[in-house]
Amino acid sequence: MSRGNGTASISSSKEDVEKDLLRILSYQAESAITQGNNKEAVAYIQRCKDMLLRLPKDTAYLSLMCYNFGIDAYSVRKYEDTAFWLSQSYDIGKMSMKYGPGSEVLAKALRLLATVYLEWDCAKFAEKAVNAVSLANKECVSTYGLYLKIKILLRCESSDRLNEMLESEVSLELCLSTVKLLISEKREALAFEYLKSVCQHFETSPDLGAALVLHIELLLQRGKELLGKQKIEDVITGHCTGKQLTPQALTSLHVLLWDKASKYFEAGSYSEALQWYNYSLSLFKGGQMEPNLAKLQRNRASCFLKLKQLEKAKEAIKEAQRCDPDNIFTQFSVYKVAVQENEAEKGALHAMGRLSKNPVACEDRLLVSEDAASNLLSLAAQIALENGQQETAMKALEILCEHSKDQAQVLVALRCLVRLVLSTIEKLTLQTISHPSHMTVDQRTEEANWFRKIAWNLALQCESSPDKMRDFFVLSYQFSQLCPPDRTLLMGQRTCLLMAAAASLELGRKSSHPTQFTQTLEHIQICSEVWKTLKASGAFSNSLLLLYEFEARAKLNDPIVEAILESVLELENVEPKMLETMAALAMEPPAYFPLLCKKALRVALFLHKKQPQADLAHCSKCVHSLIKLSLPSGVSEVEAHVLEEVWNYYEEALSIIAAPDDFPEMETLWLLTQAWNTGILLYSLAQYPEAEKWCGLAMSFVRHLGSLQESYETQVEDWWREGKG
Repeated sequence: MSRGNGTASISSSKEDVEKDLLRILSYQAESAITQGNNKEAVAYIQRCKDMLLRLPKDTAYLSLMCYNFGIDAYSVRKYEDTAFWLSQSYDIGKMSMKYGPGSEVLAKALRLLATVYLEWDCAKFAEKAVNAVSLANKECVSTYGLYLKIKILLRCESSDRLNEMLESEVSLELCLSTVKLLISEKREALAFEYLKSVCQHFETSPDLGAALVLHIELLLQRGKELLGKQKIEDVITGHCTGKQLTPQALTSLHVLLWDKASKYFEAGSYSEALQWYNYSLSLFKGGQMEPNLAKLQRNRASCFLKLKQLEKAKEAIKEAQRCDPDNIFTQFSVYKVAVQENEAEKGALHAMGRLSKNPVACEDRLLVSEDAASNLLSLAAQIALENGQQETAMKALEILCEHSKDQAQVLVALRCLVRLVLSTIEKLTLQTISHPSHMTVDQRTEEANWFRKIAWNLALQCESSPDKMRDFFVLSYQFSQLCPPDRTLLMGQRTCLLMAAAASLELGRKSSHPTQFTQTLEHIQICSEVWKTLKASGAFSNSLLLLYEFEARAKLNDPIVEAILESVLELENVEPKMLETMAALAMEPPAYFPLLCKKALRVALFLHKKQPQADLAHCSKCVHSLIKLSLPSGVSEVEAHVLEEVWNYYEEALSIIAAPDDFPEMETLWLLTQAWNTGILLYSLAQYPEAEKWCGLAMSFVRHLGSLQESYETQVEDWWREGKG
């Protein structure tokens, strides 16, 4: 072997050894990082870095390793370690342009380094963050890099450098992202100013519409509706005179306008909603045909209907039919207009039935279920009933039953249909029987009696529907009036009217309108006349009738309730339970009759005590309610006669507690606390003798506390000593 070959062989072997050593050192650095020994890893990487001058081909390998160390440190928010490793990644990567990881990777490391400085301490490391991102943008400019630099300058409040940055040549997409960033950083004035300059700079760009739509959106979000409308009108004018929006910008603007319109519609501002829909309409070309235009016209028609502008609604629906005639929502709109005009549109109902066999797309988030078409038919029936068009409602339900695949929905529709049909027939029958005819008295009585029983049975089947139950009971009563009166019939009439009153009361409890209670009183008044007739032939109690009337009048805040209570007190064998119920009704909102409530409770308490075996639990409840109603709630209510009244109720309470039966400890504790608080209130008013009297009363309840006696005895004595001191 020649000397030259030997030297080359030794040199190659030395290089291989160094390569292996670099790998070993890098593995040791990786192991140290895994074990959390960052200082040791730094030493290993420094030795590797020193070897790179001889092994430049490993530059990318070592640079990426440092980058990964930085990522690991960042994931646990070790900012100092992260900054070191990312800096090392960049420095090592720059040692060899030929064998480095490339500009994109270096820029990525620098952008992350800038982010680390931003999150670590923006005020302290502001300059370093800016330098890092600026260097990244020099290495490899990117939208995110420019965006990040603006974000850093915003956080650092470096206005001059920010303005310089904003004036640089960047893409429209980055400009719009920058505007959003400025808004998110509460720099609205700067954002709008910059957006204005962006619109001017990109004035000739076909993508200008994106900036204009963003400007409109931001104005509306900030409640600057008037400025937003002016901007919209300018955009519409431009779009119609040559400066057309791109399809994407046009769609975004339509969505913006429709969203605004729908919010106004939901709020009941139909004129405003219509104005926003009209803006959207202005962006469509004349004669254009597409489903969205049909949807827009349907929405406009809904606004016109709410505004009672039927002719304009019809015009909008005609346009919707021209664009999308086979749409179920279009047919539904046709139907709504027809119902408003009191012209049953059977054709639209049949069309809806046919179209319900096809899948239905959602319409403005109104209906999205698979049974959307059936739901529309159900809604059609409801609209018809609300407008007094029972025949049309029945037709809608028939078509629903014919086409719906939902068995539960069909059964509900059939129930409604049966009730409507029967109701119609019953009313028609009532008219027929009550009018003079060639029927004999017996024939008319027989027919009326049959229908009376049918109406009665139908009422009993409508337990879950109080309004239908009431209607059928009233109908049964009306048929009974066509029959010769006897004792049995009068009792049936009385029951019908009582049940109708009960159903009206139930409806009234769920409604904020007083009409149901007024209707209850009408049924009760007629029932009273029937009761008077029955009373003449025997003893019949009208307690339930009086109770219903009391509730209805209490809810109407009618002062006649006092007279009704007196009538109840005059009854023989009045039940304490009934008086307790009346007391509760007297204070149930919106009723407020505290004196009446106390009177009823006092009589109820008297009747309970009068029983051979007094019901102490009910007695206790009556006393509790009486004390609660009578206790002074503030300084203005502290009067001698009030305190005397409450004292008497407390004496009743003590007599009840003294009974051998177990008395609830918590009730005793409540009585003690209320008496004590009254004493403290009197003490604060410098009424010391009265205060001592009430505190003494409170202490008399301690011995009745059972398991709680020892604990509260100490507390009360401490309170007493503090008060005396």
